[in-house]
Amino acid sequence: MTAFDEMNSFVRVVEAGSISKAAEQLGMAKSGVSRRLADLESRLGVRLMNRTTRRSSLTDAGRTYYEGAVKLLSDVAELDAVVADSEASLEGRLRLAAPLSFGLCHLAPAIEEFVEAHPAVLIDIDFSDRQVDLVAQGVDLAIRIAELRDSSLKARHICPIRLMLCASPAYLERHGTPRNPDDLAGHRILHYDIGGGSVLRLADGRGGEQQVHVEPQLVANNGDFLCDMAISGHGIILTPTFIAWQALATGELQALMSDCWPPPLNAYAVYPQTRYLSRRARSFIDFLAERFGTNPYWDQF
Repeated sequence: MTAFDEMNSFVRVVEAGSISKAAEQLGMAKSGVSRRLADLESRLGVRLMNRTTRRSSLTDAGRTYYEGAVKLLSDVAELDAVVADSEASLEGRLRLAAPLSFGLCHLAPAIEEFVEAHPAVLIDIDFSDRQVDLVAQGVDLAIRIAELRDSSLKARHICPIRLMLCASPAYLERHGTPRNPDDLAGHRILHYDIGGGSVLRLADGRGGEQQVHVEPQLVANNGDFLCDMAISGHGIILTPTFIAWQALATGELQALMSDCWPPPLNAYAVYPQTRYLSRRARSFIDFLAERFGTNPYWDQF
């Protein structure tokens, strides 16, 4: 065991929040990680962490050592990447997190193409609309569709994500076609919600936003389910085009009130600031940005 191994284990424990989580990420026994920490503190002659049965916290010396260790480990990883043969095949495990609908519909075919080109890359992916803690879970990068607020993460733009109002022709024939946001009060709304409440955020036509409070006919946390319900004639949805694009192309859904659609969101690849991005992760991000582009195929219906 080297000083570098001790340092790496210490950083993983700090970022994961516990020895057991760090051991899982490192593929080691918990006792092995504990021994590395003890050996590191013994070698330095100073306590780096205050450990109890429930939690651990950094000492002042530990905080100083952690900040320096993160920079040093990042510099070593960057040096390895620079020196490595740029033509060598990509290899190793890539841990990803991605939204469920976008991941299954659009990221899955992209991953298939990527691994065909780089068969030595092992993909470990978590499909979920919840935002995982990248550092605590040991995730290399995540695809997120949102306004980014977490300053502890770095981000690379992948593609725009456009939202639109739509409904089936059968629904509009029975209930009429809304012409402005006020008309939505009399319609059946199928609402996507993961904690934001029953509010539709629409454009106000003057470069701003208006909030339309609705009483949804149906609320769900899965966009594909809501799209299927809209196709079946159960109501109006505000949905990303990457979900509804095929139904719009076939005429199963009809776009509504295009001047009220919200400004586009964006899909980003995000990763922790404290970790140098591996060459396989950088290559994967470049691949996605090129594959989807500024006018993704799902917007060309």
